[in-house]
Amino acid sequence: MKKFLLVLVSVIVLAIVGIITYVTTALPNVGEPEKITIDVTPQMLERGKYLVETVSGCIDCHSVRDYTKWAGPIKEETRGGGGEKWTEEMGLPGNVISRNITPFAIGDWTDGELFRAITSGVSKDGSALFPIMPYHSYGKADKEDIYSIIAYLRTIEPNKSVPQKTELNFPMSLIVNLIPQKAEFGQRPDENNKVEHGKYMATLAACADCHTPMEKGEYIEGMEFAGGMEFPYPNGDINRSANLTPDKKTGIGNFSEEQFVSKFKSYADSNYVIRNLDAGEVNTMMPWLVYRNMKEDDLKAIYSYLMTLKPVKNEIKLFEKKKES
Repeated sequence: MKKFLLVLVSVIVLAIVGIITYVTTALPNVGEPEKITIDVTPQMLERGKYLVETVSGCIDCHSVRDYTKWAGPIKEETRGGGGEKWTEEMGLPGNVISRNITPFAIGDWTDGELFRAITSGVSKDGSALFPIMPYHSYGKADKEDIYSIIAYLRTIEPNKSVPQKTELNFPMSLIVNLIPQKAEFGQRPDENNKVEHGKYMATLAACADCHTPMEKGEYIEGMEFAGGMEFPYPNGDINRSANLTPDKKTGIGNFSEEQFVSKFKSYADSNYVIRNLDAGEVNTMMPWLVYRNMKEDDLKAIYSYLMTLKPVKNEIKLFEKKKES
């Protein structure tokens, strides 16, 4: 009996070691980067700038945000150089730190390597990227839009910042290798098809990624766009994402198109001044200062798409101060 148990334990240990070895050496497996050489045009750079700076918010996440001010504008000296941190105190399984995406850091990356990272979540060295970068959403985009993003990133001012590396806790340090997947590209729809165009722009902006609540690291089925994802701050304050479904009591069902657009454009008003937080005010993770520059037609299209969603009753307390002990 003892011999049998010893053999059984040995088999289990070998199986565990085999699984760990496979997950850490054979995964992620999304294929080799494509051999791509992007032929850059002025139109591509214009589109890329719009996506990087505004819709997809690449610069916003790959810079350090100043949360002493409302909506966390970026610190210009960190622009594109990475270093923004999402920590254990904020509910992350480790410390996730954004990378430098300026030519200083990506100058030796091929177009194909950048393309794979943005759309499938695999870095130049073959390691998995933590999905706080919404590569699953970007993997649904039109390839031409991703090419435009890459083309524009090549032109931004090099920032010589070298951020710390992301460090994930066990078992996420293993699980992360299971998350990247091959992209399933879509096509950029005709802008005259307002709903489909809105759906596409919402995907490029990764709206669902922040406005869908999660449980045990998984998005809750049936709660897409229903809000409630928590964004804790290190000081204990909490900001939650809003319900974007057309529920009339807890969502945006009573918003007119004009009200929806003006919510964004109020931050672009010439009289608007980026302000410091008022005493006791909880900040917002929502990058209003980025999305304020979206084209009105794109915002109207997103509104049209959101209004086609199934209404979900989900009352959200958007801001919550740290509970005093």
